[in-house]
Amino acid sequence: MATIHDRSPGTATGPGELNHQVELAIGGMTCASCAMRIEKKLNRLRGVNASVNYATEKARVSYADGVTPEDLVATVARTGYTAELFQDTGTDTGTDGADLRVLRERLVGSAVLAVQVIAMSMVAMVPGLRVPHNFESLSLFLTAPVVAWGAWPFHRAAWRNLRHGAATMDTLISMGVLAAFLWSCYAWFVGSGGVITLHEVVPSEYHAHSQVYFEVAAGVTVFLLAGRYFEARSKRRASAALRALLDLGASDVAVLRGGQEMRIPIEALMVGDEFVVRPGEKIATDGEVVEGSSAVDESMLTGESVPLEVNPGSLVTGGTVNASGRLRVRACRIGAHTRLAQMARLVEDAQSGKAKVQRLADRVSAVFVPIVIVLAVATLCVWLAIGAAVGTAFAAAVAVLIIACPCALGLATPTALLVGTGRGAQLGILIKGPEVLESTRRVDTVLLDKTGTVTTGTMTLVDVLPAAGESADEVLCRAAAVESASEHPVATAIATGGRQRLGKLPAVVGFRSARGLGVQGEVHGVVVLVGRPAWLVEQWSLSMPPQLVTAQLQAEACGRTVVAVAWDGRLRGLLSVVDTVKSSSAEAVRLLRALGLTPVLLTGDNEAVAGSVAAEVGIDTVIAGVLPEGKVEEVRRLQQAGRVVAMVGDGINDAAALAQADLGLAMGTGTDAAIEASDLTLIRGDLRVVADAIRLSRRTLRTIKGNLFWAFGYNVAALPLAAAGLLNPMIAGAAMAFSSVFVVSNSLRLRGFGPLTPSAP
Repeated sequence: MATIHDRSPGTATGPGELNHQVELAIGGMTCASCAMRIEKKLNRLRGVNASVNYATEKARVSYADGVTPEDLVATVARTGYTAELFQDTGTDTGTDGADLRVLRERLVGSAVLAVQVIAMSMVAMVPGLRVPHNFESLSLFLTAPVVAWGAWPFHRAAWRNLRHGAATMDTLISMGVLAAFLWSCYAWFVGSGGVITLHEVVPSEYHAHSQVYFEVAAGVTVFLLAGRYFEARSKRRASAALRALLDLGASDVAVLRGGQEMRIPIEALMVGDEFVVRPGEKIATDGEVVEGSSAVDESMLTGESVPLEVNPGSLVTGGTVNASGRLRVRACRIGAHTRLAQMARLVEDAQSGKAKVQRLADRVSAVFVPIVIVLAVATLCVWLAIGAAVGTAFAAAVAVLIIACPCALGLATPTALLVGTGRGAQLGILIKGPEVLESTRRVDTVLLDKTGTVTTGTMTLVDVLPAAGESADEVLCRAAAVESASEHPVATAIATGGRQRLGKLPAVVGFRSARGLGVQGEVHGVVVLVGRPAWLVEQWSLSMPPQLVTAQLQAEACGRTVVAVAWDGRLRGLLSVVDTVKSSSAEAVRLLRALGLTPVLLTGDNEAVAGSVAAEVGIDTVIAGVLPEGKVEEVRRLQQAGRVVAMVGDGINDAAALAQADLGLAMGTGTDAAIEASDLTLIRGDLRVVADAIRLSRRTLRTIKGNLFWAFGYNVAALPLAAAGLLNPMIAGAAMAFSSVFVVSNSLRLRGFGPLTPSAP
């Protein structure tokens, strides 16, 4: 059974108050109109408020006493779809992809058969080439499985919609495919005489192969199956953000039982258990440090570039990494109650809260499909009423359906996406689907995460400030030698900087570490101290020269981390490290402004660091010191103020904000959770590609709209001619094919898209 969440547990509720909430997993939806139909049916129940999301295939329902989850499931079933209670366990179960595999098998099988039918049809249209004697019979036997088995999802959906008095794109697809197939069978078996004879069963040149349209039925089915398959695959990947978040947690943990370490699965860990975390290991769950001191890397969760120093009594978060030192931690929260699981729910809530996007073809088809069906029936009736032969009336009606057969509609979006995403891949841009493109044309504000997006995300030594009379190289050499024995990220930056500037570092002996404060070791027979300036002043009673005090304040004002170096009882100099800004970030900000967008720096780092980075790249607005939950709230605040927000990030801490934003752009050099929660992925780590991504998305959307307009335009213009009997099915098929050629040609123009960045291909 599902977990039913009471909004106010333990409190009395008034009559009709929606005091329960449940989620339903919905099956069988094929378009946005399906979601709207289910939502409408659920909301008709007294004491129910439902919201159905087509993208996530879930319904979130609030209901009052007197309504049961079983009532909700039964209502969805009566609407023609399937539903089951969604279990919220705090873990991701994933899916086996069985439906996707079946759809792929239909696509591949149908394509193998359809290619042969289309090839024979093309041969038949080339003057001077003699088609095989059994052309029609081969086409029939190859097309029949495609129409019956390959197009079965469309037929099934059309029948379900018909039973509930609705018509969608599936209805038109099913009718168009069946009409082309049945007319071809009629033209082959019956011929112009209306009577089946042996002469017609064994085809001859009399039949003029152009009167059969098996290739139309087969080709339309394959094109639309391909579109349905890629859509299903994209929807299945929607849960990957949650899986990526939950996969951050440790799979097992070294728990202390009876004073002995015991490695157990993370699922067996209980609140109150104490466990050990060694350097480099992930912290298994949220807890409190009982013993030990260390630096914990929380950058993937908070965006803070400097590791957090923890000591006994400090709280730590599951999924973060213990950078140095052995820790003993008492578990405080486990499973669905951890911060990591809460962040996963944030991502899901943000995704579910997005405005529902109805595909353009579905919007138009809501009016177009019923009109075509009514027009085809009216054509048949009018021709019969004026005394025309049954064959003539049927031919005119079928011509109406064939001219309206949505082959070009099926190609309009996929071909534009295919060409647009192909060009995007060359530029380092991955567009995930057509539904994300509509937001790009309205975006006016771009939120930029700092760590790993505007900056490199790696601490780097940027300055050596020697005291009066000291050598900068000597200060760096001794400090880097001692720090090379430490695992702390700041120490790594100093040691790396020393090797790059000076080459090989001298050996260090007698290394000792004061967790969270500093280190000491003997270099060339001299004991060297490296650590926080306050540690050297207070613990070692060293005095800091005035010029170094001034230098420290200036460096910290610029957002740098300052480390002091001392030996022989004197403070010899300062080292400053910082998360360096990417060389392309300033140009990227200029490109965004040129597109009329307002860049905003959004980061978990402190104001000094954020302000320094913003000033360096030319950003005027800074929102600093925000946690992942705060990032989501900032996005919502801007949206409520009327802004259309794009978010650019790369870390776990950005995933929920990326999902909440109107347009999420993830750096491909970042985490899987950020990438999967986003709408666009920038494969390269170059921030300048953001401007190209927005331009390419807007142009792809314009191409899709143009394709849809012309696809409908060709068909609508020819519908009156077909109804008047001025177009036989052959000409109708040719017009439909021409509209498809136009759509493909228009999409191919996207290959000429040029980037703003000179270095891009």
